[in-house]
Amino acid sequence: MTAIQTLHKVVDIAEKRRDEALGVLAQMQRELRVAQDQMDQLQAYAQEAEARWTARSAVGVDTALLMHHRQFMHKIHHALEFQNGVLADRQRHIDNAQEQVHTAERDLAGLRKFAQRKQQAMDHKAQRQDQKYTDEMALSIHLRHQLAQAQARN
Repeated sequence: MTAIQTLHKVVDIAEKRRDEALGVLAQMQRELRVAQDQMDQLQAYAQEAEARWTARSAVGVDTALLMHHRQFMHKIHHALEFQNGVLADRQRHIDNAQEQVHTAERDLAGLRKFAQRKQQAMDHKAQRQDQKYTDEMALSIHLRHQLAQAQARN
């Protein structure tokens, strides 16, 4: 395998790494949306429970029912706090995944630029070799032509 082929293989590997990082980021974003949907549902349920309690308490409630409602609301608020933690955790995962994507894209861009410069250098070298061959051929033809003219004069 030539050096340029090896370099292209390295670029391919970097592209795969970037694509995998993008896949992880997309998965993390889906998980965040699911967690946010769960948070929205919990918040709606808490508001609905409070509205029911407000309506029910307007007609009067006993102490046992009040204690039960407080315990129930405490559990809902605990679930909301837990879900906030889940959302924060998901956001940290997204931030890390975005950094991985950024790093992979930066590495890929650098490798592509390096491969492009190597290819340009090889192309330039080939052009110089072709020019040298053409110059040598032209010189050879010119010398043969002069030699033939000199022999024709003699």
